[in-house]
Amino acid sequence: MKNSVKIGIIGDYESERPSHIATNESIRHCAKYLGIDVEIEWLPTESFENGKTESLQAFDGLWCAPGSPYKSMMGAIHAINFARENNYPFIGTCGGFQHAVMEYAYNKLGYKEIGEKSYNPYTSELFISPLSCSLVGETRIIKIHKDSKIYQIYLIEEKEERFNCSFGLNPKYQRLINDNGFRVVGTDESGEARILELNKNDFFIATLFQPQLSSTESNPHKLILSFLIHATKSLKN
Repeated sequence: MKNSVKIGIIGDYESERPSHIATNESIRHCAKYLGIDVEIEWLPTESFENGKTESLQAFDGLWCAPGSPYKSMMGAIHAINFARENNYPFIGTCGGFQHAVMEYAYNKLGYKEIGEKSYNPYTSELFISPLSCSLVGETRIIKIHKDSKIYQIYLIEEKEERFNCSFGLNPKYQRLINDNGFRVVGTDESGEARILELNKNDFFIATLFQPQLSSTESNPHKLILSFLIHATKSLKN
């Protein structure tokens, strides 16, 4: 286990956006809790627009942050694909959840229309669609599947989490995503996806909620702690 990690945050940083401030702060205080040093670098989505992702090899873990629509949807998709294909510790929250879904649909399931410049996940209802009820500023209970990696982190079957989003996985495609390897392991009271994970990867988790919003120095979020622990063990293969 290394005593320092370098975390790359996929997203277009906005200094006034509360979720971006919380992302930085949560990584720092979780690293402090674990007794490790951490270096954080935000990675603009446009820098991966051309599909060149070699620079991501410099990081121990990758986090796709809230803030969509990003400046480059395909840039985010290329960066997430790098993490997935190379088994890097990865967490996607809110917009990161949405783009992890789109990356899987595009690269794994072959839905190439997602890559069209005219495609807009906020007007289309392909894989990402408006939630039946907006979760901006809301706190909700999530039911966690016991046969999942996320359960091994929480060790409970229900967890209250904070949201700040209006879009999620289109329920019409939930079974398709789940049955093709991107498992739905956390759901709301209606059974709609709130947490996804890949079994084949050591740590590849996407959450519609934002764990960084509830993580504090005195009570660091277990999911972020687990992400950083996996980053300290990353072999970058």
